[in-house]
Amino acid sequence: MIIDRIDPRSVRSAIELASHAPSVHNTQPWHWTIGRRVVHLSADRQRQLPAADADGRDLTVSCGAALHHVRVALAAAGIRTTVHRIPNPGEPDRLATLELKPGTAGEGDFAMAAAITRRRSDRRPFGDWPIPEDAWLQLENAAVGQGAILRAVVGGRPRSALLEAIRQAAVLQQDVPGYATELARWSGHRAGDDGVPAANLLRSSAAGVPAARRFARGDIDPVPAHREDGAMLAVLGTASDDTLSQLRAGEALSSVLLTATTLGLASCPLSQPLEVGSTRLVLRDHVLDGSMSPQLVLRLGWPPVKRSLPATPRRSSADTATVEQDR
Repeated sequence: MIIDRIDPRSVRSAIELASHAPSVHNTQPWHWTIGRRVVHLSADRQRQLPAADADGRDLTVSCGAALHHVRVALAAAGIRTTVHRIPNPGEPDRLATLELKPGTAGEGDFAMAAAITRRRSDRRPFGDWPIPEDAWLQLENAAVGQGAILRAVVGGRPRSALLEAIRQAAVLQQDVPGYATELARWSGHRAGDDGVPAANLLRSSAAGVPAARRFARGDIDPVPAHREDGAMLAVLGTASDDTLSQLRAGEALSSVLLTATTLGLASCPLSQPLEVGSTRLVLRDHVLDGSMSPQLVLRLGWPPVKRSLPATPRRSSADTATVEQDR
């Protein structure tokens, strides 16, 4: 059969590359099952955040980002995919099945795959130069191509409402049992294969960045320390707000972030205001005027000119993938 000409080593390499996908607190809450003709993506509920993500929204969006990452990596390896999302309602943790077929990689596939290991969640203040119109159009198209909409939050009232929702979510989460312990568990460390390490966090958690979550103290001094954040804030939204929509939002997140990386832009996803029901409604009604369901907030812009960020740690493929050659 033609499908047997697919090199299983290429599939495993693509899954290893997909492990660089962004995920809430770098939890990497996914598991892959590799067969001869298919790859299955499942949610790893043991890595769900019970305090910040009790309903699993962040987990599903994170898995969606990994799904798009693996599609990009497979395409660059010359493997085409047909994706079946939520293939079996009786298996709610089985989020996607990818059918594999031989294909031909193009220049665009190589560029997107190369961006995977260069992308960082950059929490530093960004430069205040505007994003060029043609670049912004590419970002919008990247979201649309995955079934979502990327909307810039401009104007005093929508931006103020968004920033207030982020601040309010932070206040409300302080009273959630276990939230502070959970945040400390997943941030500020200097060893391990998951979580957000100190090397990727600011010494003063929200210095110059009003939209930042207050993670543990890190090692980065903002450059320059006094500069206000010049990032553009944008909301990634979908027409509905079910599990499929959240999965597609994660795929759109991946597409937007990788496109931004190819354009030399910095980026950082912000999930905090979506983790609280009341502030999620504020985003829907007062930032988006009820036009769509918000799934994630993004900071986008130009990175600081000094010091590139290190890569965050990743779990071994031995922990995140199972090979079942008879499937």
